[in-house]
Amino acid sequence: MLVDSHCHLNFPDLSENLHHHLQAMSENDVAYALAVSVSKETADEVLRLAENHNNLWATVGIHPEDPDAEEFSYDELILRAKHEKVIGIGETGLDYYWCEGDLSWQHQRFITHIQAAQKSHLPLVVHTRKAPDDTIKILREHHADYGVIHCFSEDIDFAKAALDLGFYISFSGIVTFKNAPKIQEACRYVPSDRILVETDAPFLAPMPYRGKLNTPAYVRHTAEFVAQLRGVSYETIAQQTTDNFFQLFSKAKPSK
Repeated sequence: MLVDSHCHLNFPDLSENLHHHLQAMSENDVAYALAVSVSKETADEVLRLAENHNNLWATVGIHPEDPDAEEFSYDELILRAKHEKVIGIGETGLDYYWCEGDLSWQHQRFITHIQAAQKSHLPLVVHTRKAPDDTIKILREHHADYGVIHCFSEDIDFAKAALDLGFYISFSGIVTFKNAPKIQEACRYVPSDRILVETDAPFLAPMPYRGKLNTPAYVRHTAEFVAQLRGVSYETIAQQTTDNFFQLFSKAKPSK
């Protein structure tokens, strides 16, 4: 059994054929998925998915990419985090790939989410791209020690720093790419009790589907690759990553 620990099922490419994608999950041993919020405008869509499906959960948060995005206030995040199906805060973080110049707005958004995660006692779902030093700096300065670095795309030094803070590390289909040796090195290093797998669907489909529409069912391909990379069985990785998901996102309860 697997969990897709980060996907965007409310995005049109997936929501328009949701039944098919949920069925494909079941057929590929993917029992659960976390639908992740990226904006205030679409947060209700994400929550409705979780409310309507027993095997889905939701987060609440705003992606760091858009400087003009409508913000959740600290109080709004806290209020939404009380919903029984909301199990994490984010995604949030820093993105220096798409954004440049004065990024104080991005830093403040990140800090607000960190503070809300601490107050609500929910894990923080961190997006970081081309901003490793500042990501660790802000997490450290604001005593963030409970969450996940999603879609890991940095090197082993960043992984060590995040792990030292107490974070889990989640690997997407990127780890299967031939041009990702640093990510693969980090994947081999991450302790077995801190590793997760995800799709970030509809983006970043793993090999052999690179460049095509990604779907939560494909997390199995990532898990199989990670197992081979770490020299363990697929069953071992499936069990470890599923256990880790429910350890981190402890508000979520697996079906009996």
